[in-house]
Amino acid sequence: MTEEMILANATLVLPDETVTGSIRIVEDTIAEVATGATVPVGATDCQGDYVCPGLVELHTDNLERHIQPRPKVDWPHAAAILAHDAELASTGITTVFDAMRIGSILSGQRYAKYARGLSRELWQLREQDALKISHFLHLRAEICSETLTEELAEFGPEDRVGLVSLMDHTPGQRQFRDMSKLQAYLKGKLGLEGDGFMQHVADLKAMRDRYGDQHEVETVKAAKRFGAMLASHDDTTDEQVRISAGHGITLAEFPTTVEAAQSCQDHGIKVMMGAPNVIRGGSHSGNVAAHELAALGYLDILSSDYVPSALLLSAARLGEVWGDFARGLRTVTKTPADVVGLDDRGALRAGARADIIRFRMREGIPALDGVWSRGRRVA
Repeated sequence: MTEEMILANATLVLPDETVTGSIRIVEDTIAEVATGATVPVGATDCQGDYVCPGLVELHTDNLERHIQPRPKVDWPHAAAILAHDAELASTGITTVFDAMRIGSILSGQRYAKYARGLSRELWQLREQDALKISHFLHLRAEICSETLTEELAEFGPEDRVGLVSLMDHTPGQRQFRDMSKLQAYLKGKLGLEGDGFMQHVADLKAMRDRYGDQHEVETVKAAKRFGAMLASHDDTTDEQVRISAGHGITLAEFPTTVEAAQSCQDHGIKVMMGAPNVIRGGSHSGNVAAHELAALGYLDILSSDYVPSALLLSAARLGEVWGDFARGLRTVTKTPADVVGLDDRGALRAGARADIIRFRMREGIPALDGVWSRGRRVA
């Protein structure tokens, strides 16, 4: 018997507007989208609740947090993956690009390799149909490292690598151009200060000089081999954005200045900023804040970064700021889906995947009442 579900009398969040209507889901696909408040026999009366596409998350460190809940703790990976998957489903995320760092610093045991093994465990669980939502890989390629070329070679087109970001955390530029901010960050994370901090900075700069240019070339080539979209990370200047555009980059993760964000717009590059930044009102590293770019019209996509529940909340907040709820929700649905070439999701339309969420606003906070992934209720 064909499984069918109708969500009726809902406030449908379409790409460009919100309307009262209903959606009919047949098995794993949206079969029909209709307007009007009619509630057919057998349909679920949503009583005006919002119904919109499942959220598309392009950049989250949440899996790493589950794998290493505390320093030096390596949690059982299968349990961590399942907990991560369930947590994202509970926040309305139905498609995730799991961020995994590649490019390690083995000398001094600072950053060990982990992405290849972890991704294999992730795909084993997917093959067992143990995951609630749709997963892709987002390889965060660290230019300032020792092993990036070797780690890129471990992945292929079969690994569902949908996004590769060019990261360069060499001290003194991009995110860490303010060395005092870097010093405070490393003191809190690694306990580095004084001579230890200065030696760390010198080591990283030498590493960038030795490997950086080669690593950048190899990363661009690898993204093409994977069939993945290429993103920039922490662009700060117009010149850096021009280089990104030359690589064919269409997504900029967390540009650090208004100059860079404006240059991205000029080059047709979508700008992504962190959802927690929207909610907290500023950047922990002292860079340009998401709400500043939103006010200028330079913000296109949100990522939950390190707080999955921030994604829907921040999109709703942007909708309020812009006076356009559909536009706010587009930053976490259609626009991220489009930028990575996923044309089967991100919008409520006939023929799309039945990735759906239902929620209502409670004192400015979106409260979820249902999450469906390919027509199956997952939260």
